[in-house]
Amino acid sequence: MTTPVPAPVPDRDPGLQPERTRLAWRRTTLTCTVVAVLAGKQAVHEEFTVASAVAMTLSALVWLGFLAVANRRIQVLGSAARPGPLSVRGAMTATVCTIALAGFAVAMVV
Repeated sequence: MTTPVPAPVPDRDPGLQPERTRLAWRRTTLTCTVVAVLAGKQAVHEEFTVASAVAMTLSALVWLGFLAVANRRIQVLGSAARPGPLSVRGAMTATVCTIALAGFAVAMVV
């Protein structure tokens, strides 16, 4: 009696998961942009002080840092058939930028 040969497992479609991840990065970038714009609007709407100018400048720098990480990741996901994982440095930069931007937004409201 012979044992049945298992059917070959099809490879996953390499285009779906990177495309979803690329779209998620774009949505996150859009959200980060909206938060930075609202933070700037809040700083200009209220009394414009040195503290609000510093917070607005720091928010813009953090936003630019996040954009750089997101843009690099979006390019990698679009260029490779099987992209590699996000680097630890990129993940830490994105995390720090997100937390800092949230902190600046809270500081401007309070």
